[in-house]
Amino acid sequence: MRVALDAQLAVGTATGIGEYVLGLGAALRAQGVDVVELSEPSLDPWRFDRRVVWDQVLLPQRTRACGADLLHAASGTVPLRPGVPVVVTVHDVAWLRVQAHARPYARYYFGRFSLERYRRAARIVVDSEFSRGELLGVLADVDASLVSVVYPGVSSDFCSLERQAGDGRTILAVGTVERRKNLEVLVRALPHLEGARIVSVGPPTPYQRECAALAESLGVSDRIEFRGYVARAELLALYASAGSVAVPSHYEGFGYAAAQALCAGAPCIVADRGALPEVARGDARVLGADDVGAWIAALRAQLAGEDDARAAGVRAAAIERFAWPAGARAMRDVYEGALATR
Repeated sequence: MRVALDAQLAVGTATGIGEYVLGLGAALRAQGVDVVELSEPSLDPWRFDRRVVWDQVLLPQRTRACGADLLHAASGTVPLRPGVPVVVTVHDVAWLRVQAHARPYARYYFGRFSLERYRRAARIVVDSEFSRGELLGVLADVDASLVSVVYPGVSSDFCSLERQAGDGRTILAVGTVERRKNLEVLVRALPHLEGARIVSVGPPTPYQRECAALAESLGVSDRIEFRGYVARAELLALYASAGSVAVPSHYEGFGYAAAQALCAGAPCIVADRGALPEVARGDARVLGADDVGAWIAALRAQLAGEDDARAAGVRAAAIERFAWPAGARAMRDVYEGALATR
């Protein structure tokens, strides 16, 4: 079995899906799967027109050229004419739920257009039970037995990270700075947390300017750092020492930052939205996404070190849930099922 793995979103500095693809390819090889990662470094994966060229022209061409038996469309977009059976990972249906501010052509391509491609896939993989329910809610006529939950894996460097004592001041927020990530609830909490700072790691969108303006109006602009992309070593160092990893998102199909925090043994707080309570599973604090008072109290407690022992105690179980070998074994089974029904 040779699998072509769409790795275009791993070009450049990988965000969540890029991290997913990079980890999955290596883990599948360890399971004996013949994997060919396909990408084109000369195409910016974040430019819409370049993305469409990759998805609809280059990806199917290279899938056929490498002799693949199966294409894993790991970024959630599928060619019209793939030429081989397709397994698609649908990370979430955010484009249909919370992306109303995006351009109409992007909403269509990543939303309704993609949904029609999912109907033709041999198998569909989702990142969580929450995402499975969301997908079946908009694709009610799809055979539910073809939709499998496979948790994304967390890289071994998080699982083996030497966690230090929390620094008592850093609130770490990891992910694209976009509206659904709800960074503003942390900004609103910051004036009530003496000496604390927010370190935001991830690519910006126009929403970042709104958060910066809010911080300035609250007099805390000097206590929030928008670092954009950071080197891997810097990111790991932040997880190792942060007083709290905060994930206040309004919508997440999985929640990589939360899973990484749990596997790194870092205290974590998540919102009660999307898949975040499922990922936390009692191992992290779960709060109302917009309850500023609750975030103030919880962040104050974590910065004081009150959750350090709890985070260390649940770490082994989190690693067992989210380390890549289990996910790769489950994905191999999905591939075999897809090929068996050709």
